[in-house]
Amino acid sequence: MTVATPTSTNALEAPVRRVLLVEDEPTLRRVIARNLASRGLEVREAGTAQEAVEAATTAHPDLLLLDINLPDQTGWDVLRELRRRSSEVPTIILSAVRVSSNRLDEFHPIAYLPKPFPIDALLRLVFQPEGASAPITDDDA
Repeated sequence: MTVATPTSTNALEAPVRRVLLVEDEPTLRRVIARNLASRGLEVREAGTAQEAVEAATTAHPDLLLLDINLPDQTGWDVLRELRRRSSEVPTIILSAVRVSSNRLDEFHPIAYLPKPFPIDALLRLVFQPEGASAPITDDDA
């Protein structure tokens, strides 16, 4: 079973320092944020699409970790709005629902990580995006 599916060859060009984490489930958001912050990253959190767009356009993150099912709009709406504002950010999609290849082709995220996922799989994608050219499997987690 694939845990992370790289979807783009667009690796991050510089080390990640600022991450915008968009997740409406507070417990999962806290766990991910703490893991990233404990590794020296500046983590900004958002629980809605509106908060995500505002944070992305003001904080200028190096990486967007984006849930698709948000309470006010979808993560796809966030990406569309950022594109409209010329504020596109390298993105890793985190989703409990299956993501269609059409959506992945439309938005070209760095990777798609289906929930639930091992935190180590996410950390590898964040800290070693150049290694995202091969799928991460359960055997790797």
